[in-house]
Amino acid sequence: MRNKNILISGASIAGPAVAYWLREHGFTPTVVERAPALRPGGQAVDLRGAGRTVVERMSLMDDVRAVTLDQRGLAYVDAAGSIKAKLTADAFGGEGIVSEIEVLRGDLAEVLHRASLPGTEYLFDDTITGIDQDDDGVTVTFEKAAPRRFGLVIGADGLHSAVRGLAFGPESSTVRPIGGYTAWFTAPADIDLDGWFLMHNAPGGLVASARPGRLPRELKAGLSFRSDPITYDRRDITQQRDIVARRFAGVGWEAPRLVAAMHEAPDFSFDSMGQVHLDRWSAGRVALLGDAGYSPSPLTGLGTSLAIVGAYVLAGELAAADGDHRVAFARYEQVLRPYVTDGQKLPPGGVGGFAPGSRFDIALRTMSMRWMTRWPLRPLIAGQFAKAGNIELPDYGQRVGL
Repeated sequence: MRNKNILISGASIAGPAVAYWLREHGFTPTVVERAPALRPGGQAVDLRGAGRTVVERMSLMDDVRAVTLDQRGLAYVDAAGSIKAKLTADAFGGEGIVSEIEVLRGDLAEVLHRASLPGTEYLFDDTITGIDQDDDGVTVTFEKAAPRRFGLVIGADGLHSAVRGLAFGPESSTVRPIGGYTAWFTAPADIDLDGWFLMHNAPGGLVASARPGRLPRELKAGLSFRSDPITYDRRDITQQRDIVARRFAGVGWEAPRLVAAMHEAPDFSFDSMGQVHLDRWSAGRVALLGDAGYSPSPLTGLGTSLAIVGAYVLAGELAAADGDHRVAFARYEQVLRPYVTDGQKLPPGGVGGFAPGSRFDIALRTMSMRWMTRWPLRPLIAGQFAKAGNIELPDYGQRVGL
């Protein structure tokens, strides 16, 4: 591989993670990110199974634990705020619905970003607009920066990946909606959570939630709803807030307080729940990583582990193949595909289990939560959580002299 410069699109989790490993293996990574800086806050993400193992191999576990959220577990509450069912954070060996290691997406991105420095160039406030491949490399055009030449391009830019759109086709042919939307934002700590991640379900497939933030005067809120695909402008935040507010009009518990906080939140984000399914994760000199290539949806709790493990394997296989992308990309898929296929299987009930539509279904789901740690539900649920560790990670260290 004559040109060891590799362009990565996306600076959330997968991008800085693969930049770290590429740098360790002797490549020169550049990361381009549409946002003007690292995105702060965001939803809490789980670090599970093989994802933990990779973070340990990066010697970053202490850094991650330093920003881990302190939570007692998950509790379902009724409209009056009474707890109807709960699952503690230490259930299922600390890898239950609320994992032992949960961290805000922005905090984890910051840990990975720091670890990728020095040796990684970051281009913020820009995005890829064109990819032109030839036998020797890729000419990339940007929205703002001048065109540049790279050996390879990696799309790690999420569910709505610009790289996937340019190299693999339109989003409509690669993303499968699973019937839900979620807004995430930071709210003032005006709700007494008592350390719990509290979740309230209302008929119509509505879910209001609040969990402790990392800072004492804030909490992290979510407003989710089931819906067929809806059309909206992804750049119009006011429109998105109005969509959520209309859905939650008249919902009990703390929903009115959360809707009010949503309108003021500086870190509001809104997106559909979807999965990405592709026959191949590479096209010539372009490869996809994390949600861009195989989003499992937030319902699985495995998106972070898939991204971090995928970054480790992709960079490792490029090193093992001395930069021969044809060999490396094929091996990347061979090693990772079974893990991804397993990780994309939705938990029992799918979006209906997360956001039941009727009062009866809500009561049934609440009852199942009470039985989750008992037979016959325990082995079924344990299998869902255990998928995070269902891969034998190759040791690329010996082959690249780390």
